[in-house]
Amino acid sequence: MKERILAAYDPFVLPFVFGMTFVLAYCLIALVKVLIQLNAADRRKFALSLITPTTIFKNIRDIFCDCLFHVKLWKRNKVLGYMHSSIAFGWFMIIVIGHIETILYIPERLHKMYYPIFFRYFMEEQNTTLQGSFFFFLMDFFLLVILSGIAIAIVKRFRSRIVGMRRTTKLTLTDRIGLYSLWAIFPLRWIAEGFTAGVAGGSFMTVPINWLLHNFMSKPENITVAWWLYSIALGTFLTVLPFTRYMHIPAEILLVPMRNAGLPVRHTRKGFSLAMLYSCPSCGVCIDACPMGVQKKNVKDATVYMVRNLKRRNRKRSLEIAEKCLMCGKCAALCQVQMDACGLRLAYRTSQERKQNRIPADFGYLNAVAPLPRTETEGKVLYYAGCMSSLTPVISRSVQQVLRHAGVEFELMDKDGSICCGRPLMLAGRQDEARALIEKNRKLIEESGARILLVSCAICYRIFKEHYDLIGVEVMHYTEYFNRLLQEGRLKVKNSHQTLVYHDPCDLGRGCGIYDAPRTALRAVGQLVPALKEREESICCGGSVGSLTLRYEDREPITRGALDNLTANNPEQIVTACPLCLKTFGRYATVPVADFAQILAENLDND
Repeated sequence: MKERILAAYDPFVLPFVFGMTFVLAYCLIALVKVLIQLNAADRRKFALSLITPTTIFKNIRDIFCDCLFHVKLWKRNKVLGYMHSSIAFGWFMIIVIGHIETILYIPERLHKMYYPIFFRYFMEEQNTTLQGSFFFFLMDFFLLVILSGIAIAIVKRFRSRIVGMRRTTKLTLTDRIGLYSLWAIFPLRWIAEGFTAGVAGGSFMTVPINWLLHNFMSKPENITVAWWLYSIALGTFLTVLPFTRYMHIPAEILLVPMRNAGLPVRHTRKGFSLAMLYSCPSCGVCIDACPMGVQKKNVKDATVYMVRNLKRRNRKRSLEIAEKCLMCGKCAALCQVQMDACGLRLAYRTSQERKQNRIPADFGYLNAVAPLPRTETEGKVLYYAGCMSSLTPVISRSVQQVLRHAGVEFELMDKDGSICCGRPLMLAGRQDEARALIEKNRKLIEESGARILLVSCAICYRIFKEHYDLIGVEVMHYTEYFNRLLQEGRLKVKNSHQTLVYHDPCDLGRGCGIYDAPRTALRAVGQLVPALKEREESICCGGSVGSLTLRYEDREPITRGALDNLTANNPEQIVTACPLCLKTFGRYATVPVADFAQILAENLDND
């Protein structure tokens, strides 16, 4: 490649230099703030993860997959996936190629931050070698990719349904400035490089525009104006970036390793949580995901608005959103940055609950609860029905019927009344009271001598898995355990050939990742048909104890929406594995609704 140095500096670079310097300084200060806010244990855990080989590899992979390629969004919506990845990865590649050119042809200028960005202006290059043509082609190719993504973004902003979204996020003033400056950057770059294509070289994007507007573009004063406009657009975007949703671009690079280190949500605006708040891209996926969005009045209770109000320190509105949430976790499951939205809400509920200075509940009666009979039988099963299963006798009866048929020795933990697992208190933000129940239950379970704790409530199962440190006890949901019995041949059933649709309970599916076991078991007793949305996209029944303020009449549309989703393929029966879902669906379903254990019990092979 032949080349001649035209200049090392021009005043038009100043807007970019100012914006870049500002955003780098802001991010550095924010990074220090986030790390200082971590407690000592979390800081140590994070530091160790950064030098662990497996975590290093995972961090690099996730940064590319999540921040540049948006793999998760591609899987759900290919149009939105392409839109995000074309802009992010395309811009990344243009910056990388600019730096490669600078390193190859004028490395002494690499220390000037603006030089790789405005390389075409400062270098006159003759497009006479394969090397020159290759770089010109790459630059124009990725510019085209970015422009196509911006075209889709414009359509999404004004006609979101075309790209598969019911609604988009309402923007703040600074978000609008950031959005419009971002949209302007690459068309202005195209024009600016078109001006210099006649002398600095170009390819299939920049050369044609130079030919088309040759008379206008050959004037030196016009060239300078074009590059000024491009630099101003860049500088504007970078300057407002920390105060807009686009802060997610640098913030997510920090969030990925913090998330992979396994840091918990301890606060709503400190440390790991602060990194999460600023990693939210306000893409609006959570708005469509939220089951409460079936009513327009609940749209602004989506996670994106929770994040916005937390960043603004709007305590009243933040609490309203946090308390109204069903805590179904669908927004978190579909979030492209994997934000722990439920964790943020729970942390906020807890912080506000503690500010109330309530008198702690008196759980002195727990001391009078008699211990369970201890048996040292190998493989002994302790069955915990829990509050909801106990209030739905058909579930408890069916579970016991299946266990007896399989010849399983078991003990009822609820025989003389049980102690709540603690989940409702946790969801209300009353962590200290919940821990009192957890500690008592833990002692009862461990002292019983049971090797398996069998649970028929999805809500109870999740809290046993996440918050009970049971030594020597395997916690199993009845869908897992009964499927194991079927696979081992200990449980015999007959196939009724009835068409069944399975509903994934929120806490069992999205909460604990159990999707296959119940489906495998149900295929043994019937013909399984799919719902429109299932597994991680399953729709909450609407009866969740997670919401503290959602009114009864506002739950009905959610339930009906979930039922429409389940009955799309005309099943003869709906099956769920959560007592709360069973009761909720039973109020409005037009087809029979049954519990998982109930279906198995009805199809036991007694021959």
